[in-house]
Amino acid sequence: MAKNVLTSQEIADRLAALPEWSVEDGKIARSYRLADHFAAAAMVVHVARIQEELNHHSDLTLGYNTVDLAVNSHDVGGITDRDFDLAARVEEIAPTHGAS
Repeated sequence: MAKNVLTSQEIADRLAALPEWSVEDGKIARSYRLADHFAAAAMVVHVARIQEELNHHSDLTLGYNTVDLAVNSHDVGGITDRDFDLAARVEEIAPTHGAS
């Protein structure tokens, strides 16, 4: 997959499909709230598995009942399609963990 840095307009267009995500400090980011710590920890493990499958990793933070993700493509110095692919995969699995 190409690793071209997206333009500001391309990022805005892609964010339209991921309404809870935003750009923060040059990364796309989102926070999820879950029922409790166990649910949040389970989601972190699931996200870690997806990241390994994609060979693309986010900054992933576990709180008591929260999971925070922030991702960009460090190797090319910006936001790419790979980041949005990871975000979309996380969005697909989040409901199975009761995340909002």
